[in-house]
Amino acid sequence: MRKRTQAREFALQILYQIDITHDAYDISLDNFWKTNTEQEVSEEIKAFVGELVKGVADNLTAIDDKIASYATNWEIERMAVVDRNILRMSCYELLFREDIPPKVSINEAVDLAKKFSDIKAGKFVNGILDKVKSEKGK
Repeated sequence: MRKRTQAREFALQILYQIDITHDAYDISLDNFWKTNTEQEVSEEIKAFVGELVKGVADNLTAIDDKIASYATNWEIERMAVVDRNILRMSCYELLFREDIPPKVSINEAVDLAKKFSDIKAGKFVNGILDKVKSEKGK
């Protein structure tokens, strides 16, 4: 598995935890690394995970507003927790990270949705992120 793909999986797990527990992102990050010691994780991966989690946490209102504006007939609170956090992480990448190509962010998000969510989640995630990407390109 590629480093950034693995980092996104870790970040998704942490964002999910934050969404459920409402803990601060730094506490959740610290707890995650303390409890996930079964595999060796490089500092490079840990750094990218930290950037993603902090970026989502710092920009959560703007990200949720953007998702809500495109999630027709969906309230963000009623989305599946995993889908909501995949969208949050990918929207953060699309809106705030110029170093990550939009196509990569969207493809990674769709892959995460297919792996960790419902069979139809990939299409749902792709549809919303494609709208975010399209608007940003204007």
